[in-house]
Amino acid sequence: MNVAEDSEHIVMLRDTLRRFIEKEMPRDQVSRWDKENMFPRDVHDKLVALGLTGLTVPEEYGGSGRDITATIVTIEELCSRSMAVGCAYIQSSCYAGLNLVEVGSEEQRRTLLPRVASEGLMFAYGFTEPDVGADLASVRTSGRREGDELVIRGSKRFCSGAAISDYIYALVRTGPAEEKYRNLSLVLIPPDTPGVVLEHQETMGLKGGGTFDVSFDDVRVPVKNVVGGAEGIGQGWPKLVGPGLDVEKIEVAAMALGIAKGAIGDAWAYAQERVQFGKPICSIQSIRHMLADVKTRFEACRLMTYSAAALIDSRRPAAAETAMAKLFVCDTARDIVLTCQQILGAYGYVRDFDMERYVRDILVMPILGGSSAIQRNNIANLLKLPR
Repeated sequence: MNVAEDSEHIVMLRDTLRRFIEKEMPRDQVSRWDKENMFPRDVHDKLVALGLTGLTVPEEYGGSGRDITATIVTIEELCSRSMAVGCAYIQSSCYAGLNLVEVGSEEQRRTLLPRVASEGLMFAYGFTEPDVGADLASVRTSGRREGDELVIRGSKRFCSGAAISDYIYALVRTGPAEEKYRNLSLVLIPPDTPGVVLEHQETMGLKGGGTFDVSFDDVRVPVKNVVGGAEGIGQGWPKLVGPGLDVEKIEVAAMALGIAKGAIGDAWAYAQERVQFGKPICSIQSIRHMLADVKTRFEACRLMTYSAAALIDSRRPAAAETAMAKLFVCDTARDIVLTCQQILGAYGYVRDFDMERYVRDILVMPILGGSSAIQRNNIANLLKLPR
């Protein structure tokens, strides 16, 4: 039995999500969201009404309690149909909910977590910069304290969902750059604050929330917007950054899993409907083998993802396992989707077929949230492989 399906509440959650997807996320609408690069706010609001953004929020703050496995199930199911909806869900339940629970001040938890559960409040990650990618501790965006305010100056790149979010969750340097892993802070910056400029980046996939370059020109925010409160100044590494990034690895794995699930479902159906030489192509041995392979690889991906989620739910160390899941699932899911595209032949390359969207979306998964090369480095280091 799959580790994600051995409890009644997870089975019920999947059933609820599948009914929701068929009713609120029909294929023609999903295609329109992708083509118009639009975020369906009304659908996000309906997910909130179901209580799904509260899966990472403790009951005392208006949620249903921290349940990482249920959160990952939700990401997988939503992303099997639409990244526009799935990514926004992550920005709410994970980027906002999980991070606030782990490292927010009590005031931030008290004021913002109920909004995650009841309004679907969203964060956009502001980590990457034009010259800073995997080496996050080298960020150059600065935060200078002036009384009860921080003055932010610098720029961020690949800030996905910035325009639809309530806050940019930005990593900034609040002290001398010479001490690389010190003097870093996380700051909540509303994107409509004077001095914040968003510049849209046109990307191949992940349509919906948009991806942005963000510049901060002497942007002023209250010191209380520092994650963890005033005591959080200079505490951004690794105390604040670490928890969110570990969970993000399996969030991305779940996204890839969802895309692969959608592609397999379409390829499986197409192979039974498409007739050549007087019979369905699923009777052709090479097609049968391709379908058997993608189903097998998908099950391996699923087991790795939910095994890592179970470790996090049980509060056990999971850094190596989440890195392994991110590496294996994203690389394997990419291969699964490309194989499914081959099964559809020329139709897999046509814009009117969902398979073309799956291909565009899956190609970024081995890059998003830490590239496959970085994960390999992380795994070797976490397992203490001598240099």
